[in-house]
Amino acid sequence: MLTYQDLLKVVGDDKRKMDFVYDLIQNHRGSPRYNDAVLADEYARNLNRTIIQYQKLLYTISGKAVPDNYSANYKLCSNFFDLFISQENQFLLGNGVKWEKEDTKTRLGKDFDTRLQECGYEALCGGVAFGFWNYDHLEVLHLRNFADLYDEENGALMAGAKFWQVDGTKPLRATFYEIDGYTDYMWTTKDGKSEGQILHDKRPYKVIARGTPVDEEYIYDGENYDGFPICPLWGNKHRQSELTGRRSAIDAYDLIKSGFANDIDDTSQIYWIIQNAGGMDEIDVAKFLNRIKRQKVAIADEETSVEAHRIDVPTEGRDSLLDRLRGDLFEAFMAVDVKNIADGAVTATQIEAAYKPLNIKVDKYEFCVIDFLQKILKIAGIDDNPTFERSGLSNKTEDITNVLQASSQLPSEFVVKKLLYIFGDADQLDEVMKMKQAEDEERLEREPFANIPRPESGE
Repeated sequence: MLTYQDLLKVVGDDKRKMDFVYDLIQNHRGSPRYNDAVLADEYARNLNRTIIQYQKLLYTISGKAVPDNYSANYKLCSNFFDLFISQENQFLLGNGVKWEKEDTKTRLGKDFDTRLQECGYEALCGGVAFGFWNYDHLEVLHLRNFADLYDEENGALMAGAKFWQVDGTKPLRATFYEIDGYTDYMWTTKDGKSEGQILHDKRPYKVIARGTPVDEEYIYDGENYDGFPICPLWGNKHRQSELTGRRSAIDAYDLIKSGFANDIDDTSQIYWIIQNAGGMDEIDVAKFLNRIKRQKVAIADEETSVEAHRIDVPTEGRDSLLDRLRGDLFEAFMAVDVKNIADGAVTATQIEAAYKPLNIKVDKYEFCVIDFLQKILKIAGIDDNPTFERSGLSNKTEDITNVLQASSQLPSEFVVKKLLYIFGDADQLDEVMKMKQAEDEERLEREPFANIPRPESGE
């Protein structure tokens, strides 16, 4: 494993440094964490590797295994992983980050919340993602395209290479980021040997350029940040993908569901009894059944007979197991199964209880996000504190009733604000308050003594 201290040994020698960056990228590509990140990305894109690579086999009389190309082989990929990490990420970041100062959101850029959600999703998927503060906006890197380099003494991220390559026959491009600037490299393969070159010498992160319509633009001044402008966002305290330890349960669900579909397709509610066919192996039987399915006819000689029998594929056991696996997955990911909430009328207390595991998990995720944001703010030169407004379901009728029952004891603006929040129109508070004030003034002009208490009868 290469560290920042290894980089310091080659500083000042461009050739050795270029070779170091190349080795850093290749070591990263061969590391278990990179492979885990690639695997998790496949599951997030519904390309579940286990079920896609699953191959049904047949066996000859001699025991040799050959691919089964005759029977059904459905490969049904579930989208559980994408659902679970999206739910966790959007539950915390779906409403954007709230800041104490009004100008913070403007200084961070109009798409900062979108980029933060992207960074959070990649962190949960691959275990870590990286935010690059590029002058006035946030850019997102992940383990599949960024080789990170840490200080072996304090564990801080000190450098890294963003790399990309169309395929193995095309050049490998990379931008190597350091505290004092970044350098662009390219490697091409010729006669089985990789040759590198510097595309652009090291440049500062913040540059001032000049030029004219005739002359080319050139950089005449620049500066860097106080620290390294790329910060890691860890998805959890274990610094590992959310898929870790849960892949097998997803695979089991996919395999059982796919096998169920295969059985229904293969049997078509009929099974066959062939007499005097002891010399047939599994391949011969598969070919025979495949011909029946295509031609709808079975040919037999005087010694061979074929009988068809109807069969009902058992469903209860598999349905029960699929439901159990589904429930186990939601429990393992500490996610909310909205199907259970949508199946019936539930109270606010029941909804809160259903969201309790997710809230506990997101509490720990929030610590990682806040730590990441504080580092980005420091680099950007902004002093502020982030807060979050979590998303979730609620029983609106019950919530509205509770607010109205307590309205007589609460300020009118607070009541309006709570009602607008329930309806999802919290951003219209100022407009609604102006409308309410106008109505009150109009009513006061129409009935100037309406708010004066009337005396009791007999007084």
